[in-house]
Amino acid sequence: MWGARSRFLIVLLFSTAFTIDLLFNILPKLQQRSIRNLRCPCEESFNSSAVLRGSPPLNTTLSKLRQLFSHPLYREQKVARGTGEPLVEKDDAVKYCNYKAKAANRRRARRGDTGTKYQSRVYLASNWLKFHLAIDRYGLYPRLEPFIDDLLEDLAVVDISDVDYTYDEKALNGRCNCKEVVKPSGVHLKLLLKFQNFGKAIFKPMKQKREDETPADVFYFVDIQRHNAEIAAFHLDRILDFRRVPPVAGRKLNLSREVRDLTRNEDLKGTFFISPENNVCFFARCLYSCKTEYAVCGKPHLLEGSVSAFLPDLHIAQRELIENPWSRSYTFADKKEWETNPNYCEKIKRTPPYNTGSRLLNVIDMAIFDFLTGNMDRHHFEVFTKFGKDGYIIHFDNARGFGKHSHDELSILAPLIQCCRIKKSTLLRLKLLSQPDYRLSDVMRESLLHDALSPVLTEPHLLALDRRLQAVLKAVQKCLQQHGFDDVIKDDVGDEFDYMDFNSNAVAR
Repeated sequence: MWGARSRFLIVLLFSTAFTIDLLFNILPKLQQRSIRNLRCPCEESFNSSAVLRGSPPLNTTLSKLRQLFSHPLYREQKVARGTGEPLVEKDDAVKYCNYKAKAANRRRARRGDTGTKYQSRVYLASNWLKFHLAIDRYGLYPRLEPFIDDLLEDLAVVDISDVDYTYDEKALNGRCNCKEVVKPSGVHLKLLLKFQNFGKAIFKPMKQKREDETPADVFYFVDIQRHNAEIAAFHLDRILDFRRVPPVAGRKLNLSREVRDLTRNEDLKGTFFISPENNVCFFARCLYSCKTEYAVCGKPHLLEGSVSAFLPDLHIAQRELIENPWSRSYTFADKKEWETNPNYCEKIKRTPPYNTGSRLLNVIDMAIFDFLTGNMDRHHFEVFTKFGKDGYIIHFDNARGFGKHSHDELSILAPLIQCCRIKKSTLLRLKLLSQPDYRLSDVMRESLLHDALSPVLTEPHLLALDRRLQAVLKAVQKCLQQHGFDDVIKDDVGDEFDYMDFNSNAVAR
């Protein structure tokens, strides 16, 4: 027989369990259900969360990032590659690699270097070759290829064979002969890394703590470059499905063992010194701003930074450098025409190559991307010459993004606001990323967890992405009210995704 005391304790236990379940499980669900029932369907605006009608049910066992990449919008299109579709043919890449390997071995022999010779077979088995051969007119890499994640790992861990200065932005990815240009200022010091598997990358060192915001009085053209902005920009570009930022990963370099001891550049080696805190530091030699005040230092040897993969050499994959029609003035007082003329886009629409094809729409994609990151420093852009005027814009050099999470610079959206045009595919993905199940800040947070330098962005920067995304959607909504669907939305995907009903004429009619 149960005693009175035992029965009392059992009743008390079950009562406590029921109370906890009621307070923390049942009541919140009932409250949410009552709110949904009270909400009028007419209150759902273009920018509010809505249901993806007709889309596949969510698999709750998958993460939000995997759910996003499993969505039909991100499904790999089965497009047969025709002649001229790939950027580089394998035979051309291998031939060029053999030439570079022989030249490098001759230089090493002249120096009396008895180390391991360069062998092209190392390149043939590398993720660098897979990356270069995968570049086509649709993007820098396919949506779902696993070798991109393998390449990101290579950037973070593969042994370095040589280190040198980079010079100016023209030198990035082999644009010019680096011996003929001025070396960079110490403020924007970058290093050229060469890897054992013939890979090349740009290393941008840490210059600012993640928690620090760019001061309000600092102009965009004198702002520092942030290594974590380069990393975050790659992940954002991938999530937006632009696939126009070359792969970037975070890495910690041992400045003594992986830079000073490996470099053959005596100028670079001569800039190393030990700080009063016994940290290893170095700076750049150049015509200005090259002082120890601008040095970067390890702790005591390790220095974190971003490592950005090179694209194929210009000898086998030519690119064209083009001034951005919405570039900013790089003086303290002057303004560009687009800043004073609200009808500036009408002029651009009549100017080749923006008057036909997708070039203008690609500039608008780039403006949306830059607005989300807060990057005001987009003075030029590059395109592969092989793909012509309709080729996508490569989103190089994103280190001046993510400087201010508390400010949204709407002027970056000038191409969208003034031209009132946007690709349907871009709008669909932006709207998808505004939904709770695919929220941009959530998928970015999850994506960045895979980087070796995680956390890459602070929480305020992640939340700013959601706020800025809503600003983009509001700008599109205003355009639709002024000009109508047919004038604003460029249909580049057909009716395949018309089942995606966001309670707005902007997506499903």
